[in-house]
Amino acid sequence: MSNYKVLNSRAVKVDAAEKVTGQAVYTDDMVLPGMLRGAILHSPLPHARIAHLDVTRARALPGVQAVITAAEAGSVKYGVSPARYDETVLAVDKVRYVGDEVAAVAAVDLDTAMEALSLIEVEYEELPEVFEPHAAMEDGAPLLHEEYRNNVCAQVEQGFGDVDAAKQEADAIVHGTLVSKMQDGAFLEPQAAIARFDHRGELTLWSSTQVPHYVQRTVAMVLGLPEGKVRVIMPAVGGGFGPKAAASSMELITCLLAREAGRPVKTVMSREQVFLHSRARHQFFHTMTTGIRNDGSLVFLDHHNVMDGGAYSSFGIASVYYAGSLLGGPYKLPNMRYEGYRTVTNRTPCGAQRGHGAVIARALFERQLDELAEKIGMDPVEVRLKNMMEAGDVTCNELNMSSLGMRECVEGVRDRSGWNEKRDEARAGGRGIGMACGFFVSGAGYPIYRSKTYHCTVIIKLAEVGGKVHLLTGSAEIGQGSDTAFAMIAAEVLGVSLDDVDVQSGDTSLAVDLGAYSSRQTLMTGHATREAAEAVRDQVLGVLAEKMSVAVEDLALVGGVVQVKGDAGDFEALRTEYIKEHRGYSDLPDGECLTFREASRIAFLERGAIVGVGKYKPPPLGGSYKGAAVGTSPAYGCSAQVVEVDVDLQTGRIDVLSMVDAHDCGFAINRTSVEGQMQGSLCMGLGEALYEEVKFGDRGQLLNGNLADYKIPTAMDMPNVDTIVVESGEPNGPFGAKEVGEGAIMPTIPALLNAVYDATGVRFSELPLTPERVLMGIRGLQEAVTDDGE
Repeated sequence: MSNYKVLNSRAVKVDAAEKVTGQAVYTDDMVLPGMLRGAILHSPLPHARIAHLDVTRARALPGVQAVITAAEAGSVKYGVSPARYDETVLAVDKVRYVGDEVAAVAAVDLDTAMEALSLIEVEYEELPEVFEPHAAMEDGAPLLHEEYRNNVCAQVEQGFGDVDAAKQEADAIVHGTLVSKMQDGAFLEPQAAIARFDHRGELTLWSSTQVPHYVQRTVAMVLGLPEGKVRVIMPAVGGGFGPKAAASSMELITCLLAREAGRPVKTVMSREQVFLHSRARHQFFHTMTTGIRNDGSLVFLDHHNVMDGGAYSSFGIASVYYAGSLLGGPYKLPNMRYEGYRTVTNRTPCGAQRGHGAVIARALFERQLDELAEKIGMDPVEVRLKNMMEAGDVTCNELNMSSLGMRECVEGVRDRSGWNEKRDEARAGGRGIGMACGFFVSGAGYPIYRSKTYHCTVIIKLAEVGGKVHLLTGSAEIGQGSDTAFAMIAAEVLGVSLDDVDVQSGDTSLAVDLGAYSSRQTLMTGHATREAAEAVRDQVLGVLAEKMSVAVEDLALVGGVVQVKGDAGDFEALRTEYIKEHRGYSDLPDGECLTFREASRIAFLERGAIVGVGKYKPPPLGGSYKGAAVGTSPAYGCSAQVVEVDVDLQTGRIDVLSMVDAHDCGFAINRTSVEGQMQGSLCMGLGEALYEEVKFGDRGQLLNGNLADYKIPTAMDMPNVDTIVVESGEPNGPFGAKEVGEGAIMPTIPALLNAVYDATGVRFSELPLTPERVLMGIRGLQEAVTDDGE
């Protein structure tokens, strides 16, 4: 039974009513006086020089207020990591993929803006293109960027222990590959932005982003403005999942158009433009060799990875590190080697998507654990339990397990799913069961740019009357429930109800917050929220203690009232003072203690505004090797999953029958939100395993840039998900909490791969598992069996 009044409960999200009633205001809902509409001209070619660009006719069209090209936008380079700034707002001299931005228009309405785009004359000189990453790495391949030798924008080589020696100690070794496809975030709300300059030359940008702080910084850099003259506000956001985790060319174009036109400008991406902009899941080519002893002890992992990153770096430098470093846990793995390459090609740029970098690598590793278990005749669950790390352990690549409920997760899904019984029983053809584990960071240890900045600050201010608690944060609520989590933390500390806390978030003028990425907000901004609330509580109780001549330690705020230990004092004088101030009004009958509303008013009368400030940045993290800062985190989330499938052996269709998922979130601030994040992760993982693939034509043109041709799971495709919340008590998190937003996706793909193998006898090496691919695998196995029989 929880000792908390608000935390660890099932709270309704604080923004739920506005969203379900249609009152929530999204960026595209907003209309400003004199607002223009922006539109962007994209390259139709994958690789070409811009030989001639004429916007004269577009500028002359009635209703057009601004037209910009690289001449107006400039050649300032930007991107995600300062070490790999390789983008300009509009193409300078050369385009690098179908969709690259060439020019933009602002006009009185969208129809006029689109007509103006059709009047822009562009002549291209086509260049050789390259669409496959291995081909891009070959000597003599067309170069997309002069600074990237062999089109490799990031290369990682890491070794821990002695892999070559360990290969001689292994009793069983498996070798294999796994290839995935580029995928889209498929959020409901396309990116949108509105930019306005005021009479002081200060810029306000409203945007559907998940990182207002990074957008503010990038906009200021590209437009040459002091950062203090740029304010970024995120209205309600209809999903992010990672592709909205960096400043986009569209946001920058909108700001430039607004400056050029001298009027506010709104730009909204079409669904096709969302796909073209992408910044979502890379295509991965993973090759692994793993070894094990007959007693089930893992011996080594040897890992090679090539990533197709599309035309620009985006988050690729982090993704290529994550793909290797996060395989160091949650198992005791003494020897690990990783070689990773992130390439650029003439396709849409890739970036960060839920669990970025780590998802497909984890899928192959967990698939190979099942193969190793089969080779030594051990149950896959037992292999994982045999090698499981414990809290306090450190991985071979120096990741510290400050908390780790991995064993509880594995045992939970094993028991809840009936694993032992179902593995032993005879199943009909096509039925299969599989399991896998996951592991991910709970907050990136360092900002994307070199800085000693706090990762977040939170301000809590008490209303001068009425007892309302105002919580101000720059954090990004993108549907994951962060506003609710922070409100719950503040309410718990201050002893008030959730309805008494008002959260304002997603505004760079409120406080610093790096945003919603790398599963950081609950741990980091939650920590700052607790600190701010405790500062407010201490001020209020300090005033009361002084007035009552008691120790502040003898006072507490619980359930909306002030409590006193034993006979430490009485409230009569304070109540008399409060009643006199409010003309006889009080919240409670005579003789009872003060309410929080009364106490906060008394504190205000004594000290003025009651404001508490909280802050957070991680302790020094990282290891003793190059690249150790990428992948280190204040904490790590972990999960386990069992999936049952039914594969139609005649058609290759896979039906997912059940999913049992356990996740160690440290401590569940809001149990309903934790379960919702688990279910959402499983749904996205199922889609990436079975359906999702961004398809391109022979010349790099997008073929399925809409949500009709790009299939994602619906409620009809998802089984009921049985969720198990594991709480390990993370010492670095607020009240012991850590991530659940991304790590829960990790086991889904490998659990499905292992279940499909159980059902068909085929180990698949290419995703997604479309019916055609599955049927070809089944027929290939049948032919191999026939050949062996002959």
